[in-house]
Amino acid sequence: MAKLGGPEGNARLTSATGVMLVVLLAIEGVTILFIRQLISMHVFVGLLLVPPVALKLASTGWRFASYYARRPEYVAKGPPQIALRAIVAPVVVASTIVLFGTGLAMLAVHPRAGALVGLHKVSFVVWLASTGIHVLAYLPRLQQLALGDLRRATRLPSAGLRIGIIGGAVVLGAVFAVSTLHLATPWLDWVRSRH
Repeated sequence: MAKLGGPEGNARLTSATGVMLVVLLAIEGVTILFIRQLISMHVFVGLLLVPPVALKLASTGWRFASYYARRPEYVAKGPPQIALRAIVAPVVVASTIVLFGTGLAMLAVHPRAGALVGLHKVSFVVWLASTGIHVLAYLPRLQQLALGDLRRATRLPSAGLRIGIIGGAVVLGAVFAVSTLHLATPWLDWVRSRH
């Protein structure tokens, strides 16, 4: 991770990934409001989100592990706020895993899997609340960190690598979504038959 710019590079990677996720998740949120009409888009965007979400979990996981492994540069940067690291972060991570895990699992089962759908909905509510707190807590620093590598004056070494990794996650997500969207056919047919 030193090649990505150490703690500051990791913070920029995490923040820029977070901004990209907010945009994609806003699109996913719109599909929820019109789920019957936009079920195909909901599934596509959900699948597209898997690699970028994995990148965000990896970058924050690296920061967490580096701090608690007592890597000097991460210790010098200091820990996240105690409430965020002890309460909010574990709920965000767990609900993210359950939300995306149930979403993917639903592609493998018949649309009448009520318990799985229920767990997906409940995990979404928990995820939305905890992620909302997380985003609001980091909002004041978000622009500075997320856009730092795009401005020539504040660019760090390895900026291109970080931008490439984020772009690669989106491309990988698009490939994953296109190649697996066919698994949603039973769900799409089921939703259409209920109109």
